[in-house]
Amino acid sequence: MKKRLIVAITGASGTIYGIRILEALKNLGIESHLVMSDSAKLTMSAETDYKPSQIEELADVVHSAKNVGASIASGSFKSMGMVIAPCSIRTLSEIASGVTSSLVSRAADVVLKERRRLVLLVRETPLHAGHLRSMIQVTECGAIVMPPVPAFYAKPQSLNDMVNHTVGRCLDLFDLDSKLVARWSGMEGGK
Repeated sequence: MKKRLIVAITGASGTIYGIRILEALKNLGIESHLVMSDSAKLTMSAETDYKPSQIEELADVVHSAKNVGASIASGSFKSMGMVIAPCSIRTLSEIASGVTSSLVSRAADVVLKERRRLVLLVRETPLHAGHLRSMIQVTECGAIVMPPVPAFYAKPQSLNDMVNHTVGRCLDLFDLDSKLVARWSGMEGGK
């Protein structure tokens, strides 16, 4: 069976993470199934020069966020799991509660119930107790909460470097080496 990963892009800031993940999966030969919320399309237009159609071209299969009957909404759809990048607080909260209103949260719920890997690049700051409780709930259900926090030990020279490092670390969680990560090799002279 061909390796496949579900990628969702929601309306939180940071749509470039989802875009870069799709690019990396294409380079790795991993089949990608994309679902974008309407809010993601709005945020994307404010943050990037990409049009939704350009992003859809990066994916092998595109699903409408309104189509809760799509293949990725069923446990019989075999995949490596799902990444939501970026993941809005609304989406996080829906997944945490198990009350799904779109294909994004339904597919995530299915990934969890099938005990597959779900990685959420939650993009919000600062956080209040409700956000933190939702993060705990999804973690207890088996998801991995991975806020896209830059790794300065990699000495990034650009925003692109920081995005690539986060995307590479995210794909590491699916055991995919995208070659985007500046790996830590220790400190010389450290004690």
